[in-house]
Amino acid sequence: MGFTVSDEVLGTLIPVAVYWIYSGIFVILGDRLDNYRLHTKAEEETKNVVSKWMVVKGVFVQQAFQIAVSLLLFTLIKDETGVPKPNPPLYIIAVQFVIAMFVLDTWQYFMHRYMHINKFLYKHIHSKHHTLVVPYAFGALYNHPLEGLILDTAGGALAFLLSGMTPRVGVFFFSFATIKTVDDHCGVWLPINFLHFLFANNSAYHDVHHQLYGTKYNFSQPFFVTWDKILGTYMPYSLVKRKEGGFEARPIKD
Repeated sequence: MGFTVSDEVLGTLIPVAVYWIYSGIFVILGDRLDNYRLHTKAEEETKNVVSKWMVVKGVFVQQAFQIAVSLLLFTLIKDETGVPKPNPPLYIIAVQFVIAMFVLDTWQYFMHRYMHINKFLYKHIHSKHHTLVVPYAFGALYNHPLEGLILDTAGGALAFLLSGMTPRVGVFFFSFATIKTVDDHCGVWLPINFLHFLFANNSAYHDVHHQLYGTKYNFSQPFFVTWDKILGTYMPYSLVKRKEGGFEARPIKD
């Protein structure tokens, strides 16, 4: 009898692997991305008050919580017969993706914004993520464990349940959401990055939020900018090429 891994386990572990593989690509490319960086290396070293090793450890902690909660969720909702649900046709999967994206965006916008409004939550929880003033790829999930549980894990669970997707479809959705989250925090603007053409919510858009002048704006993540535009927290920007190489996301003032 061959060794098999359930879709539930794959849906839990593959997005974690995708996180490190995709963020690792940016690490490997290293200096070759200098002409596309949104901040200089000097800014990264002086503005970020946490070491990269601490960031790695912090992400591991969050992912451990994420794995535990995901496995618990799948255990609670698993069909007693043990027979996997059949996967729907592609057009249904496309609809489920759209629903899941909307649910996740809505949850994260309001939770994220509230963590900025509530001074206690910002000081003791969300400020940890903002110690990375200059974001980089593998720091995308560097959060307080409670924030990771509320924003990412709970939001992902809601998106999964309300969209009605199967665990197999969830593997692809959460892998895509992981790639999008890493890309939004990668700190570089690559002209050939197709995600920048598909989504206005991108690395430059989110970089504005990480700067002091942008902490009350651009809360939307990880897909669209809809809620920011509807509720007046949208801060437009222009990409300006720096003389020393790279780009700067500069806010457009009214």
